[in-house]
Amino acid sequence: MSVLETRDLTKDFAGFRAVDRVSLALDDGKVHALVGPNGAGKTTLFHMLTGFVKPSSGSIVAFGADVTGLPPYRISRMGIARSFQITSLFDRRTALEHVVLALHVADPVSLHFWTPERAVARYRERAIDILEEVGLGLVAARTADSLPYGQKRALELALALALEPRVLLLDEPTSGMSLEDVQRTIALVRHVRAGRTVLLVEHNMGVVAELADRVIVMQQGRVIADGGYEHVRHDPAVIAAYLGQIDA
Repeated sequence: MSVLETRDLTKDFAGFRAVDRVSLALDDGKVHALVGPNGAGKTTLFHMLTGFVKPSSGSIVAFGADVTGLPPYRISRMGIARSFQITSLFDRRTALEHVVLALHVADPVSLHFWTPERAVARYRERAIDILEEVGLGLVAARTADSLPYGQKRALELALALALEPRVLLLDEPTSGMSLEDVQRTIALVRHVRAGRTVLLVEHNMGVVAELADRVIVMQQGRVIADGGYEHVRHDPAVIAAYLGQIDA
């Protein structure tokens, strides 16, 4: 059963077609990797799925409901959370404060601009549990600017988990990481995928091979291959997309 799907999804920018009639469906409980050469349309598709870019045509359906063109906050409240390729944290706030704030914002009964500290404090226990889940329990009191890069990415994942998502979209989760941090991130994604559908945009094919149940390959705005890693990596169209035209 698919939980998130697109139907002929298209995005044009001033005469340039970045995404060209893409139809795909994410399988419930599976990890999907969206890959392709630079400029293939992956990021634009990712942004449309999460409401940051509006499609030119086509539709997006989440959990059976049409969410085409909805703003990001409405899509996230339906149970679709995302991370970003570039970290965006409050430097002088602690890891715990970040997650407490995310839990507070995610709570529909607590959306008030001015909120007493005691009201926010009720999220601390859950925030600590989430930090433990992503391996940051021991650094909960450290400010974001003092965390190494790998832990900053883990904190962003914690913020996404605070939304209790059914679908988790990860944009380049291992980008810029050391080999050690990449292995930690692989283990972390394996852990948090339980009970969730995951879509990750990833250039590291080693990460894709280890994590993905299904690989979706894009080139020039279109899906050119879709299937298991071993099947996709031997597809002539995929080889040509990455290495140039191959002999017939």
